[in-house]
Amino acid sequence: MTTPLLEIRELSARYGHVEALKPTSLTVAEGELVTILGPNGAGKSTLLRAVTRLTPGPGAILFKGRDVSALPTHKLSELGIILVQEGRGLFGEMSVRENLILGAYNTGGNAAEIAARLEKVFTLFPRLKERLDQKAALMSGGEQQMLAIGRAMMADPKLLMLDEPSLGLAPRVAAEILETLGELNRQGLGILLVEQKAPLALRLARRVYVLSLGRIVAELPSHEIKSHHDLTHYYLH
Repeated sequence: MTTPLLEIRELSARYGHVEALKPTSLTVAEGELVTILGPNGAGKSTLLRAVTRLTPGPGAILFKGRDVSALPTHKLSELGIILVQEGRGLFGEMSVRENLILGAYNTGGNAAEIAARLEKVFTLFPRLKERLDQKAALMSGGEQQMLAIGRAMMADPKLLMLDEPSLGLAPRVAAEILETLGELNRQGLGILLVEQKAPLALRLARRVYVLSLGRIVAELPSHEIKSHHDLTHYYLH
């Protein structure tokens, strides 16, 4: 049996007395794109934060078969577990170039490696190359999301996790962003995607976990969800 890229076992998290994520188990295989769907407040963001230990809780996290449950966020980042959080988390007063270079800060890459990563980012998002000296705060929402993903790619991820990358974007821009994620996955990058725009996410994903009220209520191949009615059935499960 092939060792998963990511395996979580009975992972949970709480905010004070509220258990936002009940004991949850899931896997992401090498080179797989997995989507997590669910209504607002289901615990999707908490799950990603628990995996990266931004919101630590009990349970096991295995990365390429190694138990990394006790590692802090920055050590997980060094292993290649990279999260693009909702809200993007850019440094608004810094330029596109500066934000991108910061993404490689923790990787120990030499100048040639960092330059090669920059070129890969520019291939994915040519607009970033056109705006290298522009402040991040002055970019459009779509360009900022491109920058957030580009900065994550500068960290040389082995598993890229994204929390609502299409949030607040026009439909055309959201589709462009998600198609780029599909291209990264086709190149072999493992991706765990939390996304509200279910039709777009389902076109990319191989498997889907449906989260509701802090627990997984379904795991199924993406092609088995044919309509919003199907999703609603699981949300109310």
